[in-house]
Amino acid sequence: MRKNDRHCVNLNESASIEQCTNSSADTPITPSGERIVRIPVELGAYNVTTNLVANISFPHPVLEIKDIKKRVIITQCRLLTRTSTGDDDQFSAGPFPLFLKGYVRKNIQYATPCHDTEGECVSSEIKSLTVKVPFECMTTIELDSPAQLPLRNRRDEYDFFRAQDLGKGYPEKDQYLSSDLSQFHQESFQGYNQLPFCELVSSQILEWDEATDRGSFGDSPVDEAYFRHIVEKMQVRFTIKVLQNQQVRVDAL
Repeated sequence: MRKNDRHCVNLNESASIEQCTNSSADTPITPSGERIVRIPVELGAYNVTTNLVANISFPHPVLEIKDIKKRVIITQCRLLTRTSTGDDDQFSAGPFPLFLKGYVRKNIQYATPCHDTEGECVSSEIKSLTVKVPFECMTTIELDSPAQLPLRNRRDEYDFFRAQDLGKGYPEKDQYLSSDLSQFHQESFQGYNQLPFCELVSSQILEWDEATDRGSFGDSPVDEAYFRHIVEKMQVRFTIKVLQNQQVRVDAL
């Protein structure tokens, strides 16, 4: 293939679009009656609030902050449940600890002064800085719908009775009555449980940023200055849903 052959079709040019036709298609329908399906079951929805303090340093002097775009990222959402002890204790509504971990991704757009600043004019360039402010917290929740508790792994050992001769130096009528140490018997069980998981629904951030090292240009107007460091205080509030795949009995009409 020649080097320019891959450019023989220009995908950016407009092409004619024809109307597509469609018709009804037959799809299999589940017969009516009672069925058991596995679906995500919502265990509860919660508003979580955490407070953060961050020290942010800029690589260039900052004349003023123009805009900050923020996004909440959840990297861990783990519901800790106790294990099930039997058929009568397979579900529980808590309370359970919920461990949360993540960060706030911030893209800060700011104006940095140029070196040719003179008199009443301040020339500047627009730059941006992306930072990640981490958070980690734990909260205790009550579930609106019970969670299926994990089954315990089990290992049960058992032995068989065996009578053995004691050997020389013992009466013939006496025997060694016990289990055989040369044999090993075990029954094991492993449970492959459904782990609860989370979905992020919405987030809200209230923040306050304050410069701590603001300095003037010398002969510039008194209200013009620059800084390189800010202290940031944030209240992060987000809504999450906790779900778990469960077997649910439904009636197919």
